[in-house]
Amino acid sequence: MLKPWIEAQARLVEVAAGRAPADLVIRGGKWVNVHTREVIPDTDIAVADGRVAYVGPDASPSIGPGTQVIGAGGRFMVPGLIDAHMHVESGMLTPAGFAAAVIPHGTTTIFHDPHEIANVLGLEGVRLMRDESLLQPISMFTQMPSCAPSAPGLETTGQPITEGEVAQAMGWEGIIGLGEMMNFPGVASGDRQMLAEIAATRAAGKTVGGHYASPDLGRPFHAYVAGGANDDHETTTEAQGIARVRQGMGCMMRLGSAWYDVESQITAITEKGLDPRFFILCTDDSHSGTLVNDGHMNRVVRHAIDCGCDPLIAIQMATINSASHFGLERELGSITPGRRADVILTSDLHSLPVEAVIAQGQLVAEDGRLLVDCPRIDWPETARQSVHLGKTIAAADFEVRAQGDSALVRVIGVVENQAPTRALTAELPIREGVIEPEGGTCHIALVERHRGTGGVVNGFVSGFGYQGRMAVASTVAHDSHHMIVVGTCRENMAAAANHLARIGGGVTVFRDGAELASVALPIAGLMSDRPAPEMADAAQGIVKAMQDCGCTLNNAYMQHSLLALVVIPELRISDLGIVDVTRFELVDLVVGDAEASAWADADCADKP
Repeated sequence: MLKPWIEAQARLVEVAAGRAPADLVIRGGKWVNVHTREVIPDTDIAVADGRVAYVGPDASPSIGPGTQVIGAGGRFMVPGLIDAHMHVESGMLTPAGFAAAVIPHGTTTIFHDPHEIANVLGLEGVRLMRDESLLQPISMFTQMPSCAPSAPGLETTGQPITEGEVAQAMGWEGIIGLGEMMNFPGVASGDRQMLAEIAATRAAGKTVGGHYASPDLGRPFHAYVAGGANDDHETTTEAQGIARVRQGMGCMMRLGSAWYDVESQITAITEKGLDPRFFILCTDDSHSGTLVNDGHMNRVVRHAIDCGCDPLIAIQMATINSASHFGLERELGSITPGRRADVILTSDLHSLPVEAVIAQGQLVAEDGRLLVDCPRIDWPETARQSVHLGKTIAAADFEVRAQGDSALVRVIGVVENQAPTRALTAELPIREGVIEPEGGTCHIALVERHRGTGGVVNGFVSGFGYQGRMAVASTVAHDSHHMIVVGTCRENMAAAANHLARIGGGVTVFRDGAELASVALPIAGLMSDRPAPEMADAAQGIVKAMQDCGCTLNNAYMQHSLLALVVIPELRISDLGIVDVTRFELVDLVVGDAEASAWADADCADKP
């Protein structure tokens, strides 16, 4: 059982000196030392009270009658992997389910930002996530969400987060810092509440998560950095990553289920030769199918290696770099005395098969099998009753009415494998007073689901490739998590929306008036307490149903869930309307004559 270092100190000394028996000894492995970036053969590890007591050539003096001995058999002993930025809710799992899914893949520490549930249930949702996280056999640190709503004035959440609540949470056990500060325009412009939240976090000696989702590296970027953010995971290019690191920020390179941002940035290390200390690997968003079938942080490390990164550097970026970033390098991130005894045994540093996992001095997984329990809390009814539409949704709620024969409308353009969208336009026909999508353009609607207002905001989206009469609906709709419905048929859209209301939230696909697939997410409309393999199968059913409706995008569900994310450019939808994120303002869905004329003039001016 893990003890605080101060309580374990005396015993660690005795075990290291060979005067007392260890709880666990790992014998005959190759020590991957992330402090010196070297591999040291013929090494033993002795563990006491969940912490490393001794690392050296022979731990036999520390072996007693009750000591558990694990033979490494010449395998590599790698520090347990750390996910430095992620959202548990993206796996459709509670913290217990998520831990159970990732432990066999070698993840022993998670820094998670529960701003998804915060947008639905407020501070109480954060507390519930923190409570279950503290019960797990691995280290799960919670970041206090910073922005609910993420963009005040552009969306409405179920419960807002206040600066007073942020300051209060900084005193809670298990709160490691502030979650990603998504309101980057607010910070850059000196918004009082945003600066106060950051100041309260820094005053508590904790880390401020960043989120600067803009390509502008001019004065706004410098103002954001000066505001106190310590890292950023929204970088997608080498230049953006280097700019962060040069300013003293941690550059968090993500490989999630739909975000492939490592390859485009790791060249700063592999080709430019920059110091890798401030480069960190993370996942951000991983759904249960990825976790069960492909892996977690081991997948990210393998990908970095496949992109040309030295395996030892890749491991550093998933261990000691992350720990140091959060000020926990004396607690986590390396196999050295005093640290939590988090160790992976693997026979190959390139393909990184995870053959055994020790977390906090306990063998928790072996050959892909979970060997420990991951305790759950009793989630209250308030968390299980979160979908309130206020009425039965009808096909007519998805009509966009206009006059004339056609209309120039704004269209959200989905970009495969990336979080940003494109701000497009399309000339669509008007039939019987209703704008009708055609070609690759579909309906999109946001249905208010927190307060039962019955509100529906309509728009258009392209890039999914849907065909036939169909609809996809989801109560996972970052960040305010209303209900997003995308489809080619208003009747199917209404059927899908009403179905989710009946089951308490989740994801569903309808075609020709019938349900093709559904995933029930009864906890806040975001998560389930079913095991990860079951959720992976259900999620795969959603993916297949979307494909059956003509979609060919990689992880199209993840793209669907971000269509209301009003802090990432360029165009989004919210409960208040269509949002131009490049200008952080609401815009009309139908482009007016004056604006259309201005665009036409600009196009002509650009032509030779």
